[in-house]
Amino acid sequence: MASQRHRGPDDEGVYLDPECVAGLAHNRLSIIDLSPAGHQPMSNYDGQVWIAFNGEIYNYEELRAELSGYPFRSRSDTEVILAAYERWGEGCLDRFIGMFAFLIWDGRRRRLFAARDRFGVKPLYYSQQADGTIWAASEMKALWQAGIAQAADECAWATYLATGYSDHSPRTFWKGICALRAGHYLTWQDGRVELVCWYDPARASGPEYDDRPADVVEEEYLSLARECVRLRFRSDVPVAINLSGGLDSSILLGIVDQTGGGASDVKAYTFVTGDPAYDELPWARRMLAQTRHESVACQLDADTVPELAETMMRYQEAPYGGIPTLAYSRLFQRAKSEGVTVLLDGQGMDEQWAGYDYYAQAGDGATRMVQGTTGSSTLADCLTPGFRALAEPFDPPRPYGDSLRNLQYRDIRYTKLPRALRFNDRASMCFSTELREPFLDHRLVELGLRQPKEHKIVDGIHKWLLRRIAARVAPGAGHQAGKRPVQTPQREWLRGPLRGWAGASIERALAAYGGCWLDVHAVRNAWSKFLNGESDNSFYIWQWISLAMMDSATRESGECAKSRCA
Repeated sequence: MASQRHRGPDDEGVYLDPECVAGLAHNRLSIIDLSPAGHQPMSNYDGQVWIAFNGEIYNYEELRAELSGYPFRSRSDTEVILAAYERWGEGCLDRFIGMFAFLIWDGRRRRLFAARDRFGVKPLYYSQQADGTIWAASEMKALWQAGIAQAADECAWATYLATGYSDHSPRTFWKGICALRAGHYLTWQDGRVELVCWYDPARASGPEYDDRPADVVEEEYLSLARECVRLRFRSDVPVAINLSGGLDSSILLGIVDQTGGGASDVKAYTFVTGDPAYDELPWARRMLAQTRHESVACQLDADTVPELAETMMRYQEAPYGGIPTLAYSRLFQRAKSEGVTVLLDGQGMDEQWAGYDYYAQAGDGATRMVQGTTGSSTLADCLTPGFRALAEPFDPPRPYGDSLRNLQYRDIRYTKLPRALRFNDRASMCFSTELREPFLDHRLVELGLRQPKEHKIVDGIHKWLLRRIAARVAPGAGHQAGKRPVQTPQREWLRGPLRGWAGASIERALAAYGGCWLDVHAVRNAWSKFLNGESDNSFYIWQWISLAMMDSATRESGECAKSRCA
């Protein structure tokens, strides 16, 4: 519990089953019902069913009204989960609008019920032991503290280093620890574990296109988006928004402003690096100029990257998205220092409405690409043949009859979204702040997936229908920055002010993994070509830096990379 205190510094608690079959521990980040009545682990009315819960059930007030016969003792959404479980069992999951990972110990049945939200906004990891014991936690460091060895899973590392894939399966970077997949639940009883997929976006959206006119779809989507934003302002602590200069942020700002935020003290946080080629603060402030929201710029400087990168690796417990993730973390650090605990951002619209360039060329080849690795064989070429052979092939399912939706499904279910949500959760929670993503409401995602291509890409313009919505709601409509996959000068910094640190990190990675995982000559040659401008792809450079940082982290915990190579 102590290892996860950053996720909930406001309160903590432990429950041990009287028969010592199970125990729950919880760190609380107080957001709804700040009173002692919201303490966790929380029991039902007769003390037989207990829960430890991370996340938010945004429609808890509506569910509470539907469950009016239940003897509630708090105003919390946590107790609503208990009441819903009592009424509907596992079927309660279908009724929740929210982000969640929770463990419910049902003492009557001596049974654990563990569940994760539809898209995996909140994390849950578990490790099953040979004797039938199971451990589960929000972060893997809690499992390591419980005595599970921190040993690298070579297949996971080989897959990541050869292809760029991560977070696409239950396999984690560490042996013996699995991720409960998004939209899945787990039960444990008498040492037996069962895994069930309770939600799949393709199954939920169905195979048929929505054949209604664009005007009708536009009205429904905008109305629903407004409701999704409104629900995510339910909080007993201050709420703010993350604002870039892009289309998705402008729609979020516009909806917040139209639904009452314009007359409130809702702040808008934007990260900057001091490089005008990447910073979007000018566009963000043009939009904010039409409102009464305060603009807060959160600066990341190159000289702070080395220390921050090492710190972030300890929280992420796995390779993460490079300098953009570090810049993003500055938002939460600044917000927390100003008393803001909850922030909203616009995650999810690119996947719903085909916002990335490669969606225009959707096809079987595109469904196998991972952004950041396109057009480069450097990843696999820099691995030793034996290690490269450990990489697991991954061919994502294609549940739809068209390549565009199959690509969107891949990004939502297996690639872009799972990685981004993991990066974002750790970047926010390491500063004890909560990130809410209203456009990842499952109703919006399903509506987007039902749309035909002509509602998404028209004459080469991506997110076509969303642009119509932005013209109606966005302050200073038309002043957004153009779509850019990278918003930080990662390439320039790694070649410039961070060159010494990056080079030293790569040499540390080679000292630990050279000859067993990495081809020493190939890595040094690729690094030289990157420095000389013969390659602009910094993805694999950050991979090797990540290896060095992870080696440092495992050495701190007593593990030894050399022994893993041996």
